[in-house]
Amino acid sequence: MKQLVESMAKALVDKPEDVAVSEVVGEKTTVFELRVAQTDLGKVIGKQGKTARAMRTILSASGTKIGKRCVLEILE
Repeated sequence: MKQLVESMAKALVDKPEDVAVSEVVGEKTTVFELRVAQTDLGKVIGKQGKTARAMRTILSASGTKIGKRCVLEILE
């Protein structure tokens, strides 16, 4: 799952070397914290948050498949 978030983010940004994903595991929920370069933040979020929403949907769907709730947080 972490690899999925990382590969989606790296495909979107200009500086893929600055992409960092950390994983906070709970009992039923896993939170993925995505950090990108400040200049790439807009590309990851997208217009009106559509790109971020799409990434969250993909993550949620793949999390459902393994029986875990997954949440994506985009940090500055």
